[in-house]
Amino acid sequence: MKRSFLTVFSFCLLATQTIAQGGRSLASYVNTLQGTNSKHELTRGNTYPTTALPFGMHTWTPQTGRNGDGWKYQYFLNKIRGFQQAHQCSSWSNDYCVFSLMPGTGKLEVNEEKRAVSFSHKNETALPHYYKVTLDNKVTTEMSPTERGAFLRFSFPKGTDGYLVLDGYTGLSSVEIHPKENMITGFVQNGRGVHPDLKSHFVIRFDKPFSSWGTWSAKGDQVFNDSVTKEGRGAGAWVRFKPGTVVQARTVSSYISPEQALLTFEQELGSFTRLEQAKAKAEETWNKHLGRIKMEGGSESDLATFYSCFFRASLFSRQFYEYDEKGEPYYRSPYDGKIHKGYMFTDTGFWDTFRAQFPLNALLYPTMHGRYMQAMLAAKEQCGWLPSWSFPGEAGSMIGNHAISLFTDAWVKGIRTFDPKAALEAYYHEATNKGPWGPANGRHGWKEYFQLGYVPYPEIGEATAKTLEYAYDDFCGYQLAKETGNGFYENIFSRQMYNYKNVYDSSTGFMRGRNAKGEWSANFDPIEWGGPFTEGNAWHWDWSVFHDVNGLIGLLGGDNRFVTKMDSVFSVPNAVKVGSYGGMIHEMTEMVMANMGQYAHGNQPIQHMLYLYNYAGQPWKAQQKAREVMAKLYNATENGYPGDEDQGQTSSWYVLSAMGFYSVCPGTDQYVFGSPLFGKMTLTLENGKQFVINAKGNNASNVYIKEAKLNNQSYTRTYIRHGDIVAGGQLDLEMSAQPQTSRGTSAADRPFSVSLQPQ
Repeated sequence: MKRSFLTVFSFCLLATQTIAQGGRSLASYVNTLQGTNSKHELTRGNTYPTTALPFGMHTWTPQTGRNGDGWKYQYFLNKIRGFQQAHQCSSWSNDYCVFSLMPGTGKLEVNEEKRAVSFSHKNETALPHYYKVTLDNKVTTEMSPTERGAFLRFSFPKGTDGYLVLDGYTGLSSVEIHPKENMITGFVQNGRGVHPDLKSHFVIRFDKPFSSWGTWSAKGDQVFNDSVTKEGRGAGAWVRFKPGTVVQARTVSSYISPEQALLTFEQELGSFTRLEQAKAKAEETWNKHLGRIKMEGGSESDLATFYSCFFRASLFSRQFYEYDEKGEPYYRSPYDGKIHKGYMFTDTGFWDTFRAQFPLNALLYPTMHGRYMQAMLAAKEQCGWLPSWSFPGEAGSMIGNHAISLFTDAWVKGIRTFDPKAALEAYYHEATNKGPWGPANGRHGWKEYFQLGYVPYPEIGEATAKTLEYAYDDFCGYQLAKETGNGFYENIFSRQMYNYKNVYDSSTGFMRGRNAKGEWSANFDPIEWGGPFTEGNAWHWDWSVFHDVNGLIGLLGGDNRFVTKMDSVFSVPNAVKVGSYGGMIHEMTEMVMANMGQYAHGNQPIQHMLYLYNYAGQPWKAQQKAREVMAKLYNATENGYPGDEDQGQTSSWYVLSAMGFYSVCPGTDQYVFGSPLFGKMTLTLENGKQFVINAKGNNASNVYIKEAKLNNQSYTRTYIRHGDIVAGGQLDLEMSAQPQTSRGTSAADRPFSVSLQPQ
């Protein structure tokens, strides 16, 4: 295959440099429509065309869905009803602090259904730094982002006057029109399960005068001409412009105060007078960010998929802090509603993101990751609990206590910005109490888990899945305690990290539900979903022993039986029994569509599983399966994901896997090898050093690693350490079309298992 090499070219407008592939900026490879062809029955990402900067506090998107509908943009719909400030990508969690702007022509229509205008995707441009669409009414809308706002431009057709409707969305909102300043200010207060005082104070400045104006109320769609203020549920505003006007709108929002919104406006948008300036700056930011991982030697479609996934992985966790007049960070807490100094982050669910999204951030952005560790302890102080599912306060959704995974993973990778004793104390509190929100706030079934060594089923729902994840979390508590010389917590958690063994049934070869008397659940069928499992079945959850794969191999009867069982995941029928769900859920449909047996990559429990071949002496199978999954289940289109993207996790799986390795066990310093997707990768680290992977002969057929050298020394291990990467250096691989069945098979070459370590 002929290689195309990334080049550096001059970006004239800003006199900066942009990394590009074959003359293209990296941002141009990103399709923000990736994964948007989703619905309740089948999600291909459950994303929206996000216009944002990396980890930005606010994002912007076109809106096809009704106000309050979590499905804010669906590719198969053909009408847009607004361009909104957005945050949540998950339809299941809904959004918060939303407002929208919608352009129209002719008769004023404020109702979201009546003002909606049809459009065609052929008239749509969707990039990280720039979104553009020409609606069928000939109005063109353009958007470019800042971290806390956006620069928008509305071009109205000649011959008819145009207007903009500001929609206050579903909750309390307040608007004030300032005709002399060409400005609208106000706040919106909406969202499900958020702090009752959470508001987004916005300011919008226009560069053209209003020809008329007024307010409106969502109650009865009442319009108030010449009115300049309105407050209430769904209160909004409207302004008109002369025919053919091209109007630019600069907007930011603050969770802190109206005064902070004005300050942020000057900080982020004050120097911009044209949308092209904001667009160029945003593209420069994205090119610098995406250029941290420079890929060469792949196809254009592979580059598009990689950088689209890398873009999506780079949106989370979202900033929830602002800068005062001295440039110091501070925030209004989403937990106690008070003002605090420092950093806060939100919009992530640890059940998804502890696996790959946070390890990717730890590798690329250790400074930000260190701030995140501090923010987690601040959250504990402010609400009494470590975060588990912050949207933007604590929801406690899903299962597990994975904040400790983030703490431990950061510590073993040299990110030591927090007090480990405070982290262990906070985790111990989580592990010995049940909080007021959801199963993942505190520990659901903690008494039974402590007394029995497992969570009983059917006494407690999803009990086997909870047991497995609690055991992993206890390993992380043990690991952090051991690393920091805390014998008290090391002793406690060392006794519980092997509890996964207590839900393994040797007679069936599967993890199973078990009641408080020790009896296995009757009528067991490994393809039955739900019951003792979370969003999966026994085929998926058998492998959730991240920290002790060696111990799991022992339970399953040794290397050969373990590998045979793993092979069976891909070869058994992709049949489904709906179990306690009572009907097909989208995760089931997605597994069936993938047609890879019981391998359900569209959801988190099994995403690490194919890398476990490395632990049983057959690493070539991990290499082949990693490449197969990347090729078969991902692309850069509206159908680009095999299920929910989930706050960067599914994208991060792809990014890490395309780099050639994966974080099977966060809380250790190892990344387990698969097979790199590109001929060459150059990773530029925050410390300025570079780590290069050269995969000689790599192509769609040559997926197997024949030989490896790390810094010119023969390398047979099936993992690489974090320290080897961040120190900079070079990993040279020779790729082959034939599996190398003698390489990486010895016990010394296998990745970490806690049962093999000195206790």
